[in-house]
Amino acid sequence: MKTYIAVLISVFLTFEWTFSQNNKTSFLETEVSLKIASGTLHGTLTTPLQFKKGTVALIIAGSGPTDRNGNNVAMENNSLKNLAHDLAKNGIATLRYDKRGIAASQQALTREEDLRFEDLVEDAKGWIFQLKQDKKYKKIVVIGHSEGSLIGMLAAKEADQFISLAGAGKSADLILKEQLNNQPQMLKDVAFPILDSLKVGKTVDKINPLLQSLFRKSVQPYLISWFKYDPAQELKKLNKPTLLIQGDKDVQVSVEDAKLLAQAVPSAKLVIINKMNHIFKVIEGDKKENMASYKDPNLPNAMQLTEEITAFIQKK
Repeated sequence: MKTYIAVLISVFLTFEWTFSQNNKTSFLETEVSLKIASGTLHGTLTTPLQFKKGTVALIIAGSGPTDRNGNNVAMENNSLKNLAHDLAKNGIATLRYDKRGIAASQQALTREEDLRFEDLVEDAKGWIFQLKQDKKYKKIVVIGHSEGSLIGMLAAKEADQFISLAGAGKSADLILKEQLNNQPQMLKDVAFPILDSLKVGKTVDKINPLLQSLFRKSVQPYLISWFKYDPAQELKKLNKPTLLIQGDKDVQVSVEDAKLLAQAVPSAKLVIINKMNHIFKVIEGDKKENMASYKDPNLPNAMQLTEEITAFIQKK
């Protein structure tokens, strides 16, 4: 936190309010920004219209070039934007943001090879510190999705509650191996030794062209810094009221991952949502429908997701 006290120069608010009316529930959206050592992070504060004092949740996006809304240049599904709006309808304010190097925060990352997982954790801590300065927020909740779950549990020591959405239960190198298991044996024979090398902190010079996007030299230091964390062990250290939510139609993170987190912290509440996929959409059919949902911004989030989060936050 001392790092952010030093680099938190100012918060810039634009007073271009966005007024949204949906199902007789209204909210305000304000652009906010956080100054860090390498630049400026940008986010959106969503506040129920009649909000005076109450809870605010920091929403942390998943891995890759995922922006504050849950989208990237190839896929628009508005999963995190919908989550913020759905929670606003239940009286809960949220702040979601573009991580450094992503979307509006792109300039906050000058070189990919300089990024470390700990940088993303410190950024999340910076947002929490900023929110704590506003006295209208009586409770701060951290909601981390996918990779954001691990970022969130490492950053949430100054928050009141933690919520993991589709969070991995094991280290990222093991998750990647699981995801590569469906690939041809030839590809696994090349990829697995690279993962093993990065796991012990050793970079790899020669990368098969088929694997350049995943293991390019410039991203290897980040992978090394990410692989060293075991989410189950980190969650044990957090000691905060915790909600674990997982969909059983998720093809990226398994129900078993959620159970590993729950086993690590028996006091945590575990919720498995029937037919919900990785981006919170209800999938009635097959994998083709599941994949199509990643590019459909008009699909609503699963209603149970909002219900479970709201009940957890508002429980006395």
